[in-house]
Amino acid sequence: MGKISSSVLDFVRAYVPEEDIWPDEPMWKHTTFRTGGNAGCLLRVSAPQQLCALLPGLRKRQVPFFILGNGSNLLVGDKGYPGVMLQIGSRMSALTVEGSCIRAQAGALLSRIAKCAQENGLTGFEFASGIPGALGGAIVMNAGAYGGEMKQVIRQVTVMDGEGTISVLENEAMEFGYRTSIVKKRPLTVLEAVIGLSSGDKEAILKQMEELAAKRMQKQPLEYPSAGSTFKRPEGFFAGKLIMEAGLSGYSVGGARVSEKHCGFVVNTGGASSADVLAVIREVQKRVKENTGISLETEVVLLGDF
Repeated sequence: MGKISSSVLDFVRAYVPEEDIWPDEPMWKHTTFRTGGNAGCLLRVSAPQQLCALLPGLRKRQVPFFILGNGSNLLVGDKGYPGVMLQIGSRMSALTVEGSCIRAQAGALLSRIAKCAQENGLTGFEFASGIPGALGGAIVMNAGAYGGEMKQVIRQVTVMDGEGTISVLENEAMEFGYRTSIVKKRPLTVLEAVIGLSSGDKEAILKQMEELAAKRMQKQPLEYPSAGSTFKRPEGFFAGKLIMEAGLSGYSVGGARVSEKHCGFVVNTGGASSADVLAVIREVQKRVKENTGISLETEVVLLGDF
């Protein structure tokens, strides 16, 4: 995949320290699938002010870019991504407890937010304690588990548009739906959010988080790299059950396989390429469609050249 031009790197250096600029960066290091070729450049973002300058500047120069969180819902092609990955991670992950609310930056991991809530006797975020992602990505896709989802706890979201303008959106303006939000439909970047919770008992909250963790361990193939649930749940059905009934439990291409433990997961059993993962995804979609007439949509975002 072509590298970023020297003129673009010069532009980036005006706003990002050299140690946070990683040209030609392998994306398998930054995705939970542990696959993917090189990005033209990865930038570690540490402040909204950087994004204010970078987003309009990259657009003006017609350089493609992608906002990267924890990489837990992303499959990058083996030939890489020709643009800039803007990583909002640990450098933008501050948490502040404000009464029964937590104000969290987009790079904060959901597990860390859940731990903060528990330690402060705040209940309502337990469902997210085991989701392996950061807050920004979770808001974009309205992530959920065990009967909870982001739209139930998000009070307001601070976003930036493509021109670098910052605004605050209340919950109703976020257009949360099943695995979607307004951020998926418009060129917006999540900067931070206010999470509204309730007072609760610390021990009871911890017990619920431990029970959910045990349930995950029992039912999900956490021993392998994956992107969690690979497919969206079709209305009235469960993706995993449809896949199993199509006879695809254990189906594999190279190192990528439909998990026997939970057929809704495509896992990397070792040495899988992104092409292997995509081949398994496409075969699952094809066979389930033939078997039931139902079209399975991916939760996973496909990015770059396969």
